Amino acid sequence: MLAMKTMWWKILAVLLVLYSIIAAFLMPAPDDLGILRQTVRNLHFHVPMWFGMISVLLGSFFFSLKYLRTNQPREELYANSMIQVALFFGFMGLLTGSTWARFTWTAWWTPDPKLNGAAIGVLIYIAYNILRNSLKENEVKMHKIGSVYNILAFPIFLSLILIIPKVANYSLHPGSGDTVGFSSYDLNNDLRKVFYPAVVGWILIGFWLAQLNFRIQILKNE
Repeated sequence: MLAMKTMWWKILAVLLVLYSIIAAFLMPAPDDLGILRQTVRNLHFHVPMWFGMISVLLGSFFFSLKYLRTNQPREELYANSMIQVALFFGFMGLLTGSTWARFTWTAWWTPDPKLNGAAIGVLIYIAYNILRNSLKENEVKMHKIGSVYNILAFPIFLSLILIIPKVANYSLHPGSGDTVGFSSYDLNNDLRKVFYPAVVGWILIGFWLAQLNFRIQILKNE
């Protein structure tokens, strides 16, 4: 009974993700979305990756702040575990986005503010990993510098993928620059029935993976 109380959200995460994957391929999709056509199904894979990344990075931001307040290494390790998972989401977001671009814009990549901002954001956290790993001989220094870097990196990342693309003069990406977002399209309920569960499911999966990664790091340290 106790296990069910602590595992319910993990079970929910698995069910939501499985449902969204199966339904994304089987449910009907609107056929009046211009060049998107059936590629709109990628909405259920590409966008949840970025929601997952932002959510997990927000968690890591919180734990980095908590470490600077408490000086408890476990807090910084949890923040680091979340960043590793966030990078996985970031790579998957870039991969699904590049694939989508190939079938709608006929190119794997374009000099678009949204795409470039996302790529730079992922590179910022790759640099975090490199910096943090270079300080492993001094754990106190590693935890402090890693936490400060993460606290500074998170608002920069948000500005790169949310703010700068919004104010850009031109963009091919929906919801950026002079283009309208998906909320402006006449999306039917079939898409929404899949999209929202996909977002929630992948966010929960992200926190679950971060929890597992944290436990692995604790075992390695011990």
